[in-house]
Amino acid sequence: MANKKANKVLPQTAALKQILKRCSSFGKKNGYQHDDVPKGHFVVYVGENRSRYVVPISWLGHPEFQSLLQRAEEEFGFNHDMGLTIPCEEVVFRSLTAMIG
Repeated sequence: MANKKANKVLPQTAALKQILKRCSSFGKKNGYQHDDVPKGHFVVYVGENRSRYVVPISWLGHPEFQSLLQRAEEEFGFNHDMGLTIPCEEVVFRSLTAMIG
């Protein structure tokens, strides 16, 4: 049973690494450099106003954050130059980040 769970996690991990690779290239591709993003973190945009949040990569392992990423992929996809946009209200996102962090 543990092997089945491990097998499910590996494809998700590979997919998350691809997402991060795309996210880290967004700014470079468009001529933007974000010096305020520390190593081990990435940027997401949340809410109607697309507020910018810098979040640690370690959050990718949390099921709640993975759920948000799945929703983002379903709603926006990952093949665009807008950055990683999370489809939820800011207040919900902040509540989630308080719980994770």
